[in-house]
Amino acid sequence: MLQTVQVAVNNATFHFDKFYTYLVPVHLQGKVLLGSMVLVPFGRSNKARMGVVLAVGEQAEAGRCKELFDVAPEEACLTNELLHLVYFLKERTFCTYYEAVKAIIPYGAQYKALQTPDGPRLQKQLVRHTQPEYRLAAALPQKPKPTAKQQAAVEALQQGPLTQSVLEQLGISKAVLDNLCTKGVLEKRNVDKVLDLFAHIPHKEEPIVLSDAQQTVYNGLCSQMEQNKPSAALLYGVTASGKTLVFLKLIERALQIGKTALILVPEISLTPQMIRRLKQTFGTRVAVQHSALNHTERLLQWQMIQQGGADIVVGTRSAIFAPLKNIGVIILDEEQEHTYRSESAPRFDAREVAKRRAVDHKAMVLFASATPSVESYQAAQEGRYTLYKLTQRYAKQPLPSVEIVDMRTELAAGNPGNISAPLAQRIRENLAQKKQTILLLNRRGYKTVGMCSDCGKALKCDSCSVPMVYHKSQNKLLCHYCGKSISPVPTICPDCGGRIRYTGFGTQRVEEELTQLFPNARVLRMDQDSTGQKNAHETMLSEFAQGKYDIMLGTQMVAKGLDFEKVTLVGVLGIDSLLLSQGFRAVENVFSLVTQVIGRGGRSGEPGHAIIQTIDPENSTLHLAASQNYEDFFNQEIIFRKICLYPPFCSVCIAAFSGENETKTLNAATRFAQLLAMQAQKVQGMPLRILGPAPMNVVMVKNRYRYKLTIKCRNDKTFRQVLGQVLALYSEEGLPAKAAVTLDFNSDGD
Repeated sequence: MLQTVQVAVNNATFHFDKFYTYLVPVHLQGKVLLGSMVLVPFGRSNKARMGVVLAVGEQAEAGRCKELFDVAPEEACLTNELLHLVYFLKERTFCTYYEAVKAIIPYGAQYKALQTPDGPRLQKQLVRHTQPEYRLAAALPQKPKPTAKQQAAVEALQQGPLTQSVLEQLGISKAVLDNLCTKGVLEKRNVDKVLDLFAHIPHKEEPIVLSDAQQTVYNGLCSQMEQNKPSAALLYGVTASGKTLVFLKLIERALQIGKTALILVPEISLTPQMIRRLKQTFGTRVAVQHSALNHTERLLQWQMIQQGGADIVVGTRSAIFAPLKNIGVIILDEEQEHTYRSESAPRFDAREVAKRRAVDHKAMVLFASATPSVESYQAAQEGRYTLYKLTQRYAKQPLPSVEIVDMRTELAAGNPGNISAPLAQRIRENLAQKKQTILLLNRRGYKTVGMCSDCGKALKCDSCSVPMVYHKSQNKLLCHYCGKSISPVPTICPDCGGRIRYTGFGTQRVEEELTQLFPNARVLRMDQDSTGQKNAHETMLSEFAQGKYDIMLGTQMVAKGLDFEKVTLVGVLGIDSLLLSQGFRAVENVFSLVTQVIGRGGRSGEPGHAIIQTIDPENSTLHLAASQNYEDFFNQEIIFRKICLYPPFCSVCIAAFSGENETKTLNAATRFAQLLAMQAQKVQGMPLRILGPAPMNVVMVKNRYRYKLTIKCRNDKTFRQVLGQVLALYSEEGLPAKAAVTLDFNSDGD
């Protein structure tokens, strides 16, 4: 019998993403396992293509089967649990098998094809992650007389092997070490680099002391975790109630009972503070996984986790795939955040993956927030999650007082600026008292729109249907969708020759206004433009914590999870654009953002104050956020969701269509809706509403027109099977050539 494997290949489209049978050549037999990464000949040209083995078998004859080119080492093989996740992502998100593999394994641990004299072979994407290590192999001969450096090398290695970099720090060069290897005194081998990121953070072995309220919550969570069966809990705690201390105590207990822990935060800007807390408490047992690490750093951290060198992992969304064994608890802080949902294939929700992994590990998933998502709080109300509450701030600190400023009144009083008179006065007082201020503005850039004062047309990107944004520091207009830029900035309208007037505001514009109003204030701007450099988040937040800045102005990244002792004033600017935005979660997002940013103030005994600037001062959502009244907000929002049929009372799937021709794209979307209705009719009692096709909020990006269907459904296995059938029919009719289609169960609608 001939050994065969079933392989899913890279770069497959959905309609030909299936298993392909290959023979295992004699020299590779015994090396190809379930989950192995392999290199295979594919298509008529037999071009080398990456694949993953998803089934192993045998057959009597070769037939038309081709032989594998190569297989990756056994340590690169996907574990059974990671294979389960591949199937899970494929079935839930309609990605291809190999897209799932690439989401689960970091770039550096993946392989690529390399042409060699012996044919196509596999090579790791990164090969720079090993380092030479030396150990003593024999005594140092006394003739000829050894040099001082040779003696120093032997003495240094008496206690055990050392790496080349450590020996070089002791003043022993590579030439000396190589000479000793030639003499047979030392042996050299390559070992994986060990990278202790954030090694500068001191390990403080201080006991974690909880308040009575925290202890009660911890006791319940601990009991739930120790049941050794999959479960979910929601920790609803007002801002500054001390949720992080509960996390630390729970992780400590997980380690004591021989388990590992995984903790996720929604933004890279939040990782430095969480890493610091974890490193101080648990030292080198902590590994980090997020996109701000370079490929080598991420790979070395991943290998450390895989080899059991770390039993706590902290990171953003992608860290949910960390190869931890025997997980006891998975914590998702600020669980309501949209950044837990991936916007590219595979379009997964880290919360759903967390629950899947909890089943495999018999672990507890802990969702935590001061503003839980409506879906999570409803799940807790229904008993699907166990609900725990922290209703008081830690050490009984009062919540900040809140003032709502009507910006229409400001304009009528002759203040056209972005900083209202009450906010300016409060900032002056804060500066005089050496206190710090955080200002939230949900828009980066300088001035939003360039508009002709004669014909009224806005300057738009010629590849996307959106206005371009003026970035003053670079003196250019920039499209935030495709990245196209115009420099120098136009002053004359290209259509009528009229004068271009720039209106609107962004972080750069407000930064300039702050500098004019408070020339002696030290202003720190945190947005996507200013935090592009490596470690920028950590550096900026550290400097703000040290008091090197008086005012932090930023986008949503400054609103959540940050803890600064001297911040006593918070200002919310430009919230109206979010209130008026589309998507059924718009109101929830505003409530969450305002509640969270208000909670940054008054966290260390000093009373906090917050000012919300708006043109809608009577808005009920703003008033509920100002009073930090989540319960009333939830009761109001859940009625809206039920009446309008939105999650958690149904699932919403956005089928997005993108094509070069607008009419063909619209027709393809219409046909998809017809196919879906036709297939759904074959399943008795399937709940389904198909809305659209309708243009996306931004109808054109990179010269491609975009339309969508909004599908209200029950996201179960039966419905996903119907969607799979519709995708197959869509492909059979040749429609992907007219409009590419993507399915997303996690989108708010655009």
